[in-house]
Formats: sequence, structure tokens, C-alpha cells
Amino acid sequence: MSSSRQGGVSLIELVVFIVVLGIGIAGMAVLYNQLTRASVDPVVRKQALAIAASLMEEIELHPFTYCDPDDPLVYTETSETGCSSAAMRESATIGPEAGETRYANPRYDNVSDYNGLTLSPSVLDINGAAVPGLSGYTATVSIVNAGLELPSVAPNTAALRIQVTVNGPAGVSVSLQGYRVRYAPNSP
Repeated sequence: MSSSRQGGVSLIELVVFIVVLGIGIAGMAVLYNQLTRASVDPVVRKQALAIAASLMEEIELHPFTYCDPDDPLVYTETSETGCSSAAMRESATIGPEAGETRYANPRYDNVSDYNGLTLSPSVLDINGAAVPGLSGYTATVSIVNAGLELPSVAPNTAALRIQVTVNGPAGVSVSLQGYRVRYAPNSP
């Protein structure tokens, strides 16, 4: 008689193999879920950056002269003292003049008018309409005198620091800063 040994896998070994394989697949599923969720963040961050850059460009394209653009002397005046009135001086206040808005006439007409602008609960275009697909984003604008931050600019009111902050879904936040130095005389 010859004894032959049969090869194979016992039931216990098969159950242990299935349990180990199940744990491995569950771990991979959790990792895949996290990677998929994280892959959306670059899109959200890029969209927030595009919103911030667009708003920053809109602001920086406005004039920053000695006199408010509504003042008839805006094209020729080379100092604040020559403006038609104290209220027409750009450094008189940082913020919009009475009645001016971003969305309808009379519109913002200089850089400092945008101080305190908040676009919430959605990003709005220049006409005040909500931009489709951007309902989860908010934007805020802060403008302060910044002449002391720039070594070759004096006085403090001769430069403005513009900060645009955009918050998006999933806690994404993007902040851009820019400077605007006064120029005059120059056409607004």
C-alpha cells in the first residue's frame, strides 16, 4: 500500500483567506474614496482663484487719482488740495460714495469704492446676476492705505493695498493682494 497525501485547502484556510482579502478590499475602498474626494479640491481651488483674479482685475482697472472721477478737475489736478471739494478727494474716505454701487448707475468709479464689497451667498456678475455654478462661493474685498508698506511711496494715502478673499466649498479659501499707486494727472 502506498500512502498518498492529498493537497488542497482546508475550510479554515479558505475562510481566513476570504477575511484577509475582504479587509484588504475594504481598505482600498476607503483610500479610493478619500482620493476621489480630494481630487475635487483642485477644481474648487482653481475656480476660487479665477473668481479672485477676476475681481482683482476689475478693481485694479479703476482709476486712483487725487480727485474722484466725478470731479471736473480729475484730469488735471496734481494734488488733493486742488479738488473741487474735500468730498471729491480720493483719500477723503475709503469706500463707495453715497449712492454708488457695483451693479447699477451710478457705479463704482474708483479703486477705493470696492472696500467692504461682499459677494454672498453667491458670486454676482457686474450686473448683479448670480453666476451659474458659483452658488457655493463667497468673496470679500478689503482696501486700506498702504503707502507705508511700499518704501518709495509717500504719503501713506498715495497707495492702496487691495485684498480679495474667496471662500469655496469644502473649506477652500484663496486670498489675493495687490497694490495700486496714485497717478495724476491722467485720464481715468
